[in-house]
Amino acid sequence: MRPTVKFTKLQGCGNDYIYVNCFGDRPQSVDDPAALAAKISDRHFGVGGDGLILLMPSDKADVRMRMFNPDGSEAEMCGNGIRCLAKLAYESHVARKQQMTVETGAGVKTLDLLLEDSRVVGVRVNMGKPVTERVGIPMLGPPGSVVDEFLTAGDRDFRVTCVSMGNPHCVSYVEDVDRFNVHEYGPLIEHHEAFPRRTNAEFVQVISPREVRIRTWERGAGETLACGTGASAACVAGVLSGRTNRVIAAHLLGGDLELEWSPDGNVYMTGPAVEVFSGEWPL
Repeated sequence: MRPTVKFTKLQGCGNDYIYVNCFGDRPQSVDDPAALAAKISDRHFGVGGDGLILLMPSDKADVRMRMFNPDGSEAEMCGNGIRCLAKLAYESHVARKQQMTVETGAGVKTLDLLLEDSRVVGVRVNMGKPVTERVGIPMLGPPGSVVDEFLTAGDRDFRVTCVSMGNPHCVSYVEDVDRFNVHEYGPLIEHHEAFPRRTNAEFVQVISPREVRIRTWERGAGETLACGTGASAACVAGVLSGRTNRVIAAHLLGGDLELEWSPDGNVYMTGPAVEVFSGEWPL
């Protein structure tokens, strides 16, 4: 009989991932997660999603998260993905804690679960302290922060503010994000020579100092309906460039997130986590 792997699909603001729970008496085994991510994420020939996430044991936290993009590359962190991972861990009784710690490629994150009738409906994530120094993003160039600097991509000059939330982000501001050609300029910024490990690209329209609209071109995935680390980076970039307050509402294509760059230096993100369906995938 052909071997299979059990999966659960979840989404946060339309940012959807396929999850494999590696706990249990007979833990699910994924020998080649990069190859599996490419096949299972395909929206025509697979389950369809923005990537593959493994829920795994950890010796540093309650659970561990590994995330793979549809192109097979492994990402350090995913804000929407980690909220859904917490929901899966809680509701599958892997970690029955209302405050949960998750080991990621960007360090251990602390999450507070919002419950209704013992079901997780939302999660507040401590995304950690942003890195604003160029070397830590990483981005080539002289030492210091990158705030409202010019970056040429194709036929356009952007004013960019760059931030790492455990993964790199390049934030630029546009007048009308709905009409902006993300699919032309997103890949150009992702693969720009200034970013040795590529970058995520956020295009932000400021509605008011407390409200923004965001579209994101994700490294290794293309445009997605939402990006939690990208929204967090946009919150930080707005403060650094003087455009927005430390607490904002971010409207993404798939839904809304609440962001706060707290006086303690950490960025806090609050948003939904929703299960879509479960199944088995032939290996």
